[in-house]
Parts: sequence; C-alpha cells; structure tokens
Amino acid sequence: MTDTPERSRASGDEVWKRDEIESPCIKICVVHPEARICTGCLRTIDEITQWSRMTADDRRAVMAALPARRADLGQRRGGRAARLKRRAEG
Repeated sequence: MTDTPERSRASGDEVWKRDEIESPCIKICVVHPEARICTGCLRTIDEITQWSRMTADDRRAVMAALPARRADLGQRRGGRAARLKRRAEG
C-alpha cells in the first residue's frame, strides 16, 4: 500500500513542514520609483534579495513594518495638475 498525502497527514508524518515565516510576495513585482519598494509585497529590494538568508526575527521585523509602508504608496501625487503646479512654482 502506498502512502497518500492524506495517509501521511493522518499518521502524523509531516513531509514538508517549515518553521520559517512565509514570504509576503504576492507576485506583483513592481518597484515604486520614488519609495523604492515593491508595490506588491512592500519590501525593499535589499529585503527581497536577503529574505532567504534572514533570521526569523529579522523576517518578523520586516513583516511588522510592512503595513505602515502601504500608506506611503497610497498617497496620490496629484497627477498632471500637480506636475503643472510644481513646474509653475519652480
């Protein structure tokens, strides 16, 4: 008799168990030109590249900082009207 995934879980045999924090990546990888963070996961480029080498505590710290970064991206810059105003002032 072969082990099925259901049989393995029922017997308590966890084949793929990971204790580390999962990546916040949502596969929308676009770097915001001014904030320099990914608009999908909100991590910096350095955080993204170092993620697999970070300690669990470092990952937790990054995860805790992510919600505050959303507000930085949510502020609109004003579009064309704001650009024209900045040119007129400059």
